[in-house]
Amino acid sequence: MFSRRLTRSIVIGATTLAIGGSAFGIVSATASTGSGTSTTAASASATSGQPVSGGGGSNARSGPAAGGSIGKVTSVSTSGFGLLTSAGEKVTVKETSSTTYKKGTHSASASAVTKGKTALVLGTTNSATITATQVIVQPTNSGSKKWSKVIPFKSGAPSTSKQDGQIPANYKQGSGTIVSGTTANKATKAALAAYPGGVVDRVVKLSNGEYEVHNIGVNWPHHIFVNQDFKVVGAK
Repeated sequence: MFSRRLTRSIVIGATTLAIGGSAFGIVSATASTGSGTSTTAASASATSGQPVSGGGGSNARSGPAAGGSIGKVTSVSTSGFGLLTSAGEKVTVKETSSTTYKKGTHSASASAVTKGKTALVLGTTNSATITATQVIVQPTNSGSKKWSKVIPFKSGAPSTSKQDGQIPANYKQGSGTIVSGTTANKATKAALAAYPGGVVDRVVKLSNGEYEVHNIGVNWPHHIFVNQDFKVVGAK
């Protein structure tokens, strides 16, 4: 089961260092910890093509956070695999001894991940690299509402100003608390089912109890909003 998990690095092309038109700056972030408390830290963080501001910033984070992506498996190595999203974003997936696998709705092993298969990856996202906690091969997305088509990232293209559905009242970019675990996984799954193509690099719980799922690697959408029942209600 773990024969592909020998230590071996995977090199990402330089183009993934500035995905989705992202900029990097020093920002302040509030992140949840395993004890249910929150911490505030200053760090270099990616924003979705937005200028970095102080005291709340552009939906900042204190480091790698829970997220994920979905796409076609392009290569398989001893330590993970490559993924290409429907918007053309290249993702590197790292596997560990604690990564779990499913094929559809059934438990599986690492051998289920083969070139050409569609895979949904959930785990800790750091730019275009995901350390997987769960890999679902041939995921079922039945019943998910499809919204507007994701607009792929193109170097030099201006960020798209567009809105789907409803944006939470009084929403302010940079507000909320970063979440992890089952909550982040459910929100990420919902967002990727509605808007596949990007990479979710954090999930933020807003003051009204809803979630903002931050999406990178695409021109649009960068912010996907999911309600308390984990249904997508809007995007911008």
